Amino acid sequence: MKRRTDPEYGSPQKRQKKRIEELGLTLSSTSDDETQLNSNHATQDSSATSSSESDSENSGRRPALSTFSNKFSADSLVEGTSSRYAMYNSVSQKLMAKMGFREGEGLGKYGQGRQEIVETSQQKGRRGLGLILKGFDGEMNINWQDEPEASAYEQVDWCPECTTEIPDAEEMKDWMTIGKRKLAIDDETEFCGKELIHRMLQCKTVFDVLDGVEMRRARTRSNPYEMIRGAFFLNRAAMKMANIDYVFDHMFTNPKDSRGKPLIKESSAELLYFADVCAGPGGFSEYVLWRKKWHAKGFGMTLKGPNDFKLEDFYAASSELFEPYYGEGGVEGDGDITRPENISAFQQFVLDNTDQKGVHFLMADGGFSVEGQENIQEILSKQLTLCQFLTGLSVIRTGGHFICKTFDLFTPFSVGLVYLLYCCFECVSIFKPVTSRPANSERYVICRGLKAGIEEVRDYLFTVNIKINQLRNSDQDVNLVVPLEVIRGDHDFYDYMIRSNERFCAVQIKALAKIRAFVQDTTLNEPRQADIRKECLRLWGIPDQARIAPFSSDPLSKFYELTQGTNVEIFSYKSTPLNSKTLHKIRPVLDYRCMVSGSDDQKFLLSLGKSHIYTWLGHQSDRWTKLELKIELPRDTLLCVEIVPELKGEGKARRKIHAIHILDALVLNGSDVREQHFNQRIQLAEKFVKAVSKPSRPDMSPIRVKEVYRLEDMEKIFLRLEMKVIKSSGGISQLSYTGRDDRHFVPFGLYIVRTVSDPWTMAFSKTSNKKFFYNKTTQHATYELPPESVAPFHICYFCRLFWKWDDGKMHDSQKKEDSEKLSKETVLSFIRQHFTL
Repeated sequence: MKRRTDPEYGSPQKRQKKRIEELGLTLSSTSDDETQLNSNHATQDSSATSSSESDSENSGRRPALSTFSNKFSADSLVEGTSSRYAMYNSVSQKLMAKMGFREGEGLGKYGQGRQEIVETSQQKGRRGLGLILKGFDGEMNINWQDEPEASAYEQVDWCPECTTEIPDAEEMKDWMTIGKRKLAIDDETEFCGKELIHRMLQCKTVFDVLDGVEMRRARTRSNPYEMIRGAFFLNRAAMKMANIDYVFDHMFTNPKDSRGKPLIKESSAELLYFADVCAGPGGFSEYVLWRKKWHAKGFGMTLKGPNDFKLEDFYAASSELFEPYYGEGGVEGDGDITRPENISAFQQFVLDNTDQKGVHFLMADGGFSVEGQENIQEILSKQLTLCQFLTGLSVIRTGGHFICKTFDLFTPFSVGLVYLLYCCFECVSIFKPVTSRPANSERYVICRGLKAGIEEVRDYLFTVNIKINQLRNSDQDVNLVVPLEVIRGDHDFYDYMIRSNERFCAVQIKALAKIRAFVQDTTLNEPRQADIRKECLRLWGIPDQARIAPFSSDPLSKFYELTQGTNVEIFSYKSTPLNSKTLHKIRPVLDYRCMVSGSDDQKFLLSLGKSHIYTWLGHQSDRWTKLELKIELPRDTLLCVEIVPELKGEGKARRKIHAIHILDALVLNGSDVREQHFNQRIQLAEKFVKAVSKPSRPDMSPIRVKEVYRLEDMEKIFLRLEMKVIKSSGGISQLSYTGRDDRHFVPFGLYIVRTVSDPWTMAFSKTSNKKFFYNKTTQHATYELPPESVAPFHICYFCRLFWKWDDGKMHDSQKKEDSEKLSKETVLSFIRQHFTL
């Protein structure tokens, strides 16, 4: 659909009164200094006279700011005493009268005492006696007590779907408008009513004179959701992401297609890729990795310095699954997202490591201190918001999702940015979770389903960012990215932005008024904070646990913990040598898989987290020894591996590194996979390796999964063997096997692994031209994989064979051959004989 423009549509002031009434706000022109009590602030005699009665009757109600009435019965007044002293009860007045008190006169024999009463001290905290804070000595004429009952259940308000095409470069070429730099927000009334904005700014200003400690205490007491905090995560941000993820049907941690089917299954080889920008210390990522574990891989970019990622504080999740990358310069970069070269470098890095597809979703949670300038936080953060949106469009794959923190969205610049997202995504919502404090301007733009063909919008925003950088030290700025008439022309979007802004503005005004009341009356509190916390955690699937550092253990204890119930003797089994006497064991060819060995021994590798990694040869008499290689793996990981010296190049140009080659997987970051099929274990190990690999860290030793071949395809292995001159070999060529990544190593032989448990075996049906499973005991045959035929780890390990290649002829150029050793031709001939299609 073609885009339309409407320069006249709008004028929120025309409909403002009605909207304000719908929002439940009564905005009076009466000044703050004038006392104007409504019915909700009227006298509550029962609460004034009996606290116990009040506690029992109002235990389930919202806390109320009590005020005393100036109305007293006539018989309570002492004759000669004006209504000025009517606030004191009759007993007090009679006592003063007996002592000779007369209004306007002092006490004492000669009336020499002070004529005015001693006022009740309003001193709070460390303020001086008698100090009166402007803005806290009257009423605000805002009824905060009618706020909705606190609940863990939240509603999502999606903007109507965009029906116009994505703008192209030709259409956007004149959209950017440059003008005088603005540093005021009070006149931004295009997308929010004037009275609402002014009242919100007025409410914020009241707190400028308030001590920070008092403000925080009142805010903590007044917010029914305050006790949720960070649970066992790094910070509150993690719980915000848990909150948002639940409300939006886990569209981030369990993305689904348009029919509601999961896009990624944990049993599949595909990882859930995500990015986290402007996100130090990393609470968002900690939540995602806690939820998904090693089935997810994260990329992060944030500003280097005190607010960098604090991966060492990821107690709930394994930070080894997260890879920070700081733009230009990689791990040595500065992470400044406003620098175009950093955005481009991060984009390229993410695409290179996601098969050029991009991430499934990106989270952005940028912000910085605006102390003393809170009212213009939106303006001060405009470039940060732009760059977060731009980075999202740069690295999210088609169909992916986006979440970004913003603040007020009153200016046409901010609304224009949201409009571009509205055009580029299938659905957009502006949402404020209950974990976001109601008195602040924070809200989140949630975008679902990135459309194809958004490249020109991305390039346009890239150009806008360059222009903002060029104007940084001048009095000029980019004030519009989308013309107002274009935004007005989309009535659905225009109305949605006004409705959203005014709803959040009304909530914020009431929350600020409530905090003010809690500052004035320190006895007020929110009685349901603990219950609300429990309800939210239960609903979001977050255990109610304290945050504690992971328990440190020794490798032997951890090994027994991970292999509980397993006979330890299994790990000491030696592989059966493959020779002329044992060649018959591989007669059921389809039951076996094979892998090239690159070391003279295999080991078990155990990770306790980070670089605390140990190896063990399998004998109970052997000790677990610290791995000398530089590598990091998630805790609770147990693998069967080889340490292989890999080579690249030949002769003097050869480079050597030591790599970890996985032969089999037992436990992956706490997930026990020993009972799964060997093929599935290898597939999960490959997924695990993708998640933990760090391409940005060439200083770390690589970890790879062995290439697995069907036994009937063994000939493919010999095609990848060649003779190479190895350094220190005296110029003599040696047999070499080249892997998938173009690195080669000296092969020691071949591991042959049985993947089918007795009495089952696999065979090939010439009639149906399909493989099938056959039970030798019951003579039952089936094309479906019988669960009992799956060989778990201990069967594979116990039944494995090893064909040693030390003196056998494996390459045509090799001349020396030990007649007692199996040759390539002998084994291949045997396989062909017992496997015919």
